[in-house]
Amino acid sequence: MTYRVRNLLIAVGLALVAALLTLLYVTNYKRSVQHDATSVRVYVAAQDIPVGATGSDIASDDLKTENIPRSDVVPGAISGPKQIDSLVLADPVYAGEQLTLRHFTNVASEGVRGQLKAHQRAIQIAGDPNQVLSGTLQTGDHVDVVGNIHAVGNLQNPYSRIVLRDLLVLSGPGAAAASKLGTTGSNTVSVILQVSDAQVSRLFYVMNNGDWSLELRPAQGATDGPDQVATASTLEIAGVPK
Repeated sequence: MTYRVRNLLIAVGLALVAALLTLLYVTNYKRSVQHDATSVRVYVAAQDIPVGATGSDIASDDLKTENIPRSDVVPGAISGPKQIDSLVLADPVYAGEQLTLRHFTNVASEGVRGQLKAHQRAIQIAGDPNQVLSGTLQTGDHVDVVGNIHAVGNLQNPYSRIVLRDLLVLSGPGAAAASKLGTTGSNTVSVILQVSDAQVSRLFYVMNNGDWSLELRPAQGATDGPDQVATASTLEIAGVPK
């Protein structure tokens, strides 16, 4: 074999290898393009969602699905509503925007703030152990507030009634607080309640113009009876309930 023929064969072999590599590249590229063009389902905001919205509320009211090319899916996009159930929105999301885990933070890391939105407020109240059900009341419970409003001269007679219903306990006194009462010398225990901005004035009035107590609601299936106002006259007329 002459030197020239050998070089020619080498050149032909290299050309074949190059052609094969090019074919493999084109084939893989086509597959990649086809894969990226595949339509996938994503979750987007059905409307503008403000900071502080809980994942559970967003999942039930503010999500919709859209089919888009796979290449348009943003990093961290959620694959299902359950991923955000226990989270709270840390950044605003606008209508049509894909929801990602980067938008959210853990409710626990936000503390009480993470459980408030819109017109909801948190108020800390202090009472004796009986008033706040110390040793029984826990974070996450729901309570009513019953109040006894004091007489105001001749203008108002004292009366008792349920003032507020179904308030969420954002932070309960806990058993630890009850155990410390005997050692600290303090006779008050604090709890934090979730109220609306309209309810807080009623609660504040009762706390400063009468006696009050929290009453624990059932964990499930709680119902409310008719509102009643108890005075000396109504108790005398009603007699002893059966």
